[in-house]
Amino acid sequence: MRIIFMGTPDFAVPALVALVEAGHEVVAAYTQPPRPGGRRGKELTPSPVQREAEARGIEVRHPVSLKGAEEQAAFAALEADIAVVAAYGLILPQAVLDAPRLGCLNIHASILPRWRGAAPIQRAILAGDPTTGITIMQMEAGLDTGPMLATLRTTIDAKTAGELTSELADRGAQLLVGTLRDLAVHRAVKQPEDGITYARKIDKAEARLDFTASAVDAERQVRAFMPAPGAFFELDGERYKVLSARIVEGSGEAGSTLDDALTVACGEQALQVTRIQRAGKPAMDVADLLRGRPIPAGTKLA
Repeated sequence: MRIIFMGTPDFAVPALVALVEAGHEVVAAYTQPPRPGGRRGKELTPSPVQREAEARGIEVRHPVSLKGAEEQAAFAALEADIAVVAAYGLILPQAVLDAPRLGCLNIHASILPRWRGAAPIQRAILAGDPTTGITIMQMEAGLDTGPMLATLRTTIDAKTAGELTSELADRGAQLLVGTLRDLAVHRAVKQPEDGITYARKIDKAEARLDFTASAVDAERQVRAFMPAPGAFFELDGERYKVLSARIVEGSGEAGSTLDDALTVACGEQALQVTRIQRAGKPAMDVADLLRGRPIPAGTKLA
C-alpha cells in the first residue's frame, strides 16, 4: 500500500519500521516540528519519528496545523491508500480523514473505550488496571471514538510506564501489519457504549508523591511517571525523583520517614524507596545516596 505515516514519539517508531519492513511504500511521514532540546534547551531536536524517517529516506513533513486548505491539499496530493496514526499530536480535520482511499487507522495504547485520550498508559497504571493493550481503530472526528479493527491485551503487573510503552509499541506495530495484511476480511466493530473513560493529559503537578494516600497508590505513581515526568518529593527545598520503590508494612505520620533507609509512612502501609535521583545528579541506589546525604528517621518529606 501507499501509506502516509503520522506519529511523533518513540512509541510510534516501531510501527513506522514495521510498515517499511513489510514492504509498504511510506510516501511521507508527518510528525511534530523539532522542539528545543539538547544542552540547555538551545538546540532544536527532531522527533524520534523524524529521525527514523530521514534515516530511511522518507519525506518528512511537520506542519503546525492541518486545518488550512493548502496543507489539506498537499496531504491529498500524496494519493495514499491509507494513513496510519500513532501518537501524532495533532487533530485530523475531516478533510484529512477522508483523503486516503481507505481512510485513517490509529494505533491506540488501550483497549477502547477505556482510556480514550492523551495518556492511556499512565492512567491505566494509576487506576490499578490489571490489563491494558492496543486497539487498531478506524479514525473519525470524535476523540478515539471510531470502530475497532483489532485488539490485543497484556498484563500490567509491576511494569513502569516506560516498560509498558515499549512493549505496546512493539506489539502494536505487529498487530498493525497483520491488520493491514488482512484488511479485506477485518470487520470494524463499534465500540461498546459502556466502560468509557478518558485519559487526560498528565499534569506535572500530579507527579508529586501523595503520601497521605495509600502506599499502593504512591507506588503506582512511581511506575506511572517513570521515566517522565518522574514521581518526586521535596526535602529542604530540593527535589528528589523516585525511580523505583516497593510497598512495605509500617505506620506513622504520612510523609515521615520510619527509619534511616528512606521508608516513608503513607496513609496505609509504607513506601520504601529503592532508587532515586537528585536534581542535576545521576540516578543511584538509595543506599548510595544515604551514605553521602543521610535522611534520618522522623524526617518530614513534602
